[in-house]
Amino acid sequence: MSLGFRVTMLAAVCVAGAVALASFGAYFTVRDNLYSQIDESLNSRASTVLNDPDVVRTGGAEIPGYIFKLADVQFDVIYPNGESALRDQVTGRPPIGQPERQVAARTGGPSIRTDGKTDSRVLAVPYEVTGGTPLALIIAQPLEGTKRTLNELSVVLLLIGGAGIIVAALAGTVVARGGLRPVERLTQATERVAKTGDLTPIPVSGDDELARLTHSFNTMLGTVAESQERQRQLVADAGHELRTPLTSLRTNLELLLAANRAGAPKLSDTDRADIEADIGAQLDELTQLIGDLVELARADEPRAQFERVELVEVVERALDRARRRAGDIEFDVDLRPWVLSGDSSSLERAVMNLLDNAVKFSPPDGHVRLRLYPLGDGTAVVEVADSGPGIAEEDLPKVFDRFYRSSEARTLPGSGLGLAIVKQAAERHGGTVYAGQAPGGGALLTIRLPGVPG
Repeated sequence: MSLGFRVTMLAAVCVAGAVALASFGAYFTVRDNLYSQIDESLNSRASTVLNDPDVVRTGGAEIPGYIFKLADVQFDVIYPNGESALRDQVTGRPPIGQPERQVAARTGGPSIRTDGKTDSRVLAVPYEVTGGTPLALIIAQPLEGTKRTLNELSVVLLLIGGAGIIVAALAGTVVARGGLRPVERLTQATERVAKTGDLTPIPVSGDDELARLTHSFNTMLGTVAESQERQRQLVADAGHELRTPLTSLRTNLELLLAANRAGAPKLSDTDRADIEADIGAQLDELTQLIGDLVELARADEPRAQFERVELVEVVERALDRARRRAGDIEFDVDLRPWVLSGDSSSLERAVMNLLDNAVKFSPPDGHVRLRLYPLGDGTAVVEVADSGPGIAEEDLPKVFDRFYRSSEARTLPGSGLGLAIVKQAAERHGGTVYAGQAPGGGALLTIRLPGVPG
């Protein structure tokens, strides 16, 4: 069953239930009112008979003369055994049953009932005769006209109810189609994305829940499109960066293989050593580049389960690794406690990249300044300053871009992805990165992260 059909059926069933309740209520209310009117009419006529001063003597009983004027109803006066006191003076006697005989015998009070056999309403009241046998006055009103009225009412209610259900079903269909049109557009867009990969946003109309759903779907499409664009750009940049070391590596390997062929000129030990060293360096470069690409590819992964991180411990681990390969570079360190929720390995990789970058651009006898301190606004900064030539003003906005390398850095080893990894790690933790000039010369790179003092 489609959602539109279920909405239509729900509207029809709800209206049918409401119409049924209203119809039953109206029918039984009218029925009770009609029966009450008949009962009041019978009681009124019985009271008139009992209070009529004119009497007619018949069958040994004094009968009010008014009783013979009840031409439009069935009437009788009976003894306790059910026999008529009027004998042959009435035709079409009302139905006589046990309740009426009990009234005549004074073993029960006045009664009023519906007789199923004759389909009439029967009233029995005690009737006193001076010095005579107890009697009961019986008046019966046929229900044929009343039931005909009720039947006509039931037909009218049935027709009105049926018409209401049909109108409700039609209205439900119209509402379902109109309300579900955005859902149909979303379904078509989903099918289009699955078939063609087209991530074009869906037009939004209105400001209701379905419009917000469409906005959310468009946001998702935009996120997917952005992710795809990042992947395409990463693949394109990676292909460009991989081409140079692979070409150089292939050239060096071909030289070695050619030199080992019979009749080919032999390489000197110096040339062979240079080529082997070059191959080793290129392999190291490829290894680092592939590692950096893997790290950058994690940007589109679901966010890892973060844990409590002591940032000082993370920075100290990165500093220990940097010192082991820094040579004569000295480190000026000042760390203050800071705690945040995050991924310690990702943060350690980011700090390590900053330190490696500072070591690479510092002279052999230079120094690197490392600071970690809070700013007082719920964030803390990790600052790494080197003693190198610094960053040109035109390069400052681009240093954190993927594969970007300034003119000074192109002669040095590296893939141009280290600072992009720093930026990615900071943004995954709700932070930011900055690049500037150190007060004493050199570059100053900063990570700003939210958290609390340790």
